[in-house]
Amino acid sequence: MSSLVALLVATLLVTGCSAQNNSLAEQAAAGDEKNYIAGDGSVAEYAPGSRSEPVDVSGELFDGTTVDSGQWAGDVVVLNVWYAACAPCRVEAPMLQTLNTFFAPEGVRFYGINVRDEKPTAEAFERNFGITYPSFVDRDGKLLLSLTRYVPPQAVPTTLVLDRQGHVSARILGIADESTLRTLIADTLAEGNPATPPAPPTTAGADDAS
Repeated sequence: MSSLVALLVATLLVTGCSAQNNSLAEQAAAGDEKNYIAGDGSVAEYAPGSRSEPVDVSGELFDGTTVDSGQWAGDVVVLNVWYAACAPCRVEAPMLQTLNTFFAPEGVRFYGINVRDEKPTAEAFERNFGITYPSFVDRDGKLLLSLTRYVPPQAVPTTLVLDRQGHVSARILGIADESTLRTLIADTLAEGNPATPPAPPTTAGADDAS
């Protein structure tokens, strides 16, 4: 059963990204900035009160480390679905690294979700584009399936921004525009951390009463 699911996911990924490769590569070559706001024009931002349950992500990174979403509590997280031969993924890779570096002082975590490659292929891609953030190994598609509410199987690349409680605050299908993603991350950071209780208010005249 698990092999059937993996085969289905792999088939959809190949079909989806292959269908997008030519058009998105042509957009990149054309240098038309408006075409970088996702490959299919889909950019979604979810208001805090309308967000679904926190995502439940768990898996192994290419370095062998096991990571789960519980470790991200209190942090804003960016997840990017990719694989090395996907042309749109190659277009946006330098931009993702730029934003990873830019937001690192704010504690934002970046993770890739690689849906096809063996370790040598993924590492060669990371070296080529100077990627320093880690990626999950997801050749069996299990991690991607856990995100199907937000990530259609054929939509590679897809970028998700998670708030400090693990809810998806924003999604971009296709190539992410740098200014758009930067704004989505900044907006999520600006929400603060509701898990931290506010300081109690000062009662006027309390000092005098004592």
